[in-house]
This record gives sequence, C-alpha cells and structure tokens, in this order.
Amino acid sequence: MAENETPKQQVMLNRIYVKDCSFESPRTPEVFSAPMSPEVKLDLRTSNKRGQDGLIEVVLSITAEAQQDGRGLFVAEVHQAGLFTITGFNDNEMNAVVSSYCPSILFPYAREVISELVLKGGMPVLLLQPMNFDTLYMQSLAAAAEAKPK
Repeated sequence: MAENETPKQQVMLNRIYVKDCSFESPRTPEVFSAPMSPEVKLDLRTSNKRGQDGLIEVVLSITAEAQQDGRGLFVAEVHQAGLFTITGFNDNEMNAVVSSYCPSILFPYAREVISELVLKGGMPVLLLQPMNFDTLYMQSLAAAAEAKPK
C-alpha cells in the first residue's frame, strides 16, 4: 500500500464526552449510620446514531443500582458518548463495530465517571470489572435469532 492511500476499513475516534450523568441517594444521611455492604445491579445499553459529515455517535449507558437489605442506597447513571468516523465496513461489520468495538473504547471512561459519582456520594467504592463487549454482542445476536418467529 502506498503511503498516501487510506485504509479501506477505518475507525477513527474524534471525541469522547459525557452526554449525561446522575447520582441519586434519597435515603441519605440515614444510610450513613449503619455499615454498608450493598448489592449492586448493573444495566448496560448502547445506542448509536449517524450525524453530519459521516460521524456516528455511539452512547454507552451504564446504570448502577445499589440496595442493602432490600432498600435502595443509590442509583448512579452515566451516558458516555463518542463521535467516531467509521468507513469501509459492510452493514454486518458496521453493526459489530458500533455495538462492540466502540463501547469497549468508551467503557473505561464510563467506569471512571460511575466510580467518581458513587465515591462523591459518600458510598463505598464501586469498581466495575472489565466487560467483554464482543461476548455481549454475540449474546445479543443469539437472543435476537431465538426471538425471531420460525
């Protein structure tokens, strides 16, 4: 390939930003009077939309809900977004890129925001473990295939 040639398939990250974030802990300050060892439920979602000039916005949404003894302690939510330029992929490949590759780039940023929100809310440290977005994407394809009427 000559130096001036552009690769046929390309994913370029143009910008990473927090689109939305929130932290709610309606039972404070009462929750601070007892030791905390919360059970945390995570919800991950991705969405994407094409913008101007061939840009694609990918949004990774993470919601962490913590409970202790069946009562809510906090809800932390972040919508971590990125603007990507993605070229040279067919439709199936493009779906994999925006549903797996792009969220894997965004996840460390979202994990940091969630952790800071929880810590600044006075709660125990919440460290989200790494996620395998390739596996999650394959599971979503399998679930969609099973849901299709035969």
